[in-house]
Amino acid sequence: QAWFEESGGGLVQPGGSRRLSCTSSRVTFSRTTMAWYRQAPGNERELLAHITDDDRPRYADSIKGRFTISKDNAKNTVYLQMENLNAEDTAAYSCNYYSNIPRYLSKWGQGTLVTVSS
Repeated sequence: QAWFEESGGGLVQPGGSRRLSCTSSRVTFSRTTMAWYRQAPGNERELLAHITDDDRPRYADSIKGRFTISKDNAKNTVYLQMENLNAEDTAAYSCNYYSNIPRYLSKWGQGTLVTVSS
């Protein structure tokens, strides 16, 4: 069983919005710092945002002001609300424990693919 399960991806028109969800049956999100990452074809995985156990968010400069990370502890779910999407946001999006060097992480889920295209 995967440690993390992401959902919510799909085809989005430029300028559109999408909300991604991440759940886990193995990790209690209220007790740890969780993060969203993405990996575009040919690129390394990129840290986008993280949220601490006490709900303090931080964002990468590349998505600041467009993406919002949040958490629902009752549902053990972390969200990534994405606004004003563009083609450069096309990628596979995944959640995991927070790390500023994501290649050192393991236990990746399947991820969810977001394609921004008209």
